[in-house]
Amino acid sequence: MPPSATQNFDKPLTKERLLGWHAALFPTGRSGMRKITVGAWRTDAEGPMQVVSGPAGKEKVHYEAPAAALLAGEMSPFLGWANETDSTDLVLRAALAHLWFVTIHPFRDGNGRIARAIADWLLARSENSAQRFYSMSAQIRQEREAYYDILETTQKGTLDITPWMEWSLGCLDRAFDSTETTLATVLRKARFWERLAATAINERQRLVLNRILDGFEGKLTSTNWAKIGKCSHDTALRDIQYLIDKDILVKNPAGGRSTSYSLKAIEVSVR
Repeated sequence: MPPSATQNFDKPLTKERLLGWHAALFPTGRSGMRKITVGAWRTDAEGPMQVVSGPAGKEKVHYEAPAAALLAGEMSPFLGWANETDSTDLVLRAALAHLWFVTIHPFRDGNGRIARAIADWLLARSENSAQRFYSMSAQIRQEREAYYDILETTQKGTLDITPWMEWSLGCLDRAFDSTETTLATVLRKARFWERLAATAINERQRLVLNRILDGFEGKLTSTNWAKIGKCSHDTALRDIQYLIDKDILVKNPAGGRSTSYSLKAIEVSVR
């Protein structure tokens, strides 16, 4: 997403600003190996603007955008509406702006990314701040398949955009939840290392402990420790025993060849 979308949230959305964002997305004038028109509305020189998938000869057309000759007439009311300061909730406006822009599809490529930038610009306006700890763009990338499904359904359906608005607002809510989880993890790690500030921990031990704090999947055995720490099995055992002696790790009940270890419950309040 162009940084200026949220950093300059107080600036109006203009054609020149959108063209600048587009040029910044494609500094070489190419999308992959294909040369595209950059910093300008698309043309129909290559045929109708279609969103397709599938192999050559068996393409599936998901959406066909308005003809290039209509773009000026489509973008003018969109920009006027996007900059309005009426009583419409800006969070709702962000969801609708995303849909409206990507439906016009004014560029040959990069429309989705710029639509997300416009939505983020409006969300920053809704909070009157460029500083945000969540990312709608990142959440949409995580839910890409569901995003394309609801987008296609909406664009091929009736004028009822309620399902799109519900999905978009739900996605925003999940972005909040994701950020809350991430911040809780960061704070927990910070408190953990704060409590161990006076304990000598080598870089290998720090690496593996951070992996555990990040949510290590599976059993933490001496073999896995050696793989993560890129050390010998004997060194892994010494690392583990040291941390057990320091009351940081505990041996899990099952022993023998399945011996595994866990972090000891340490008070790491995230208040």
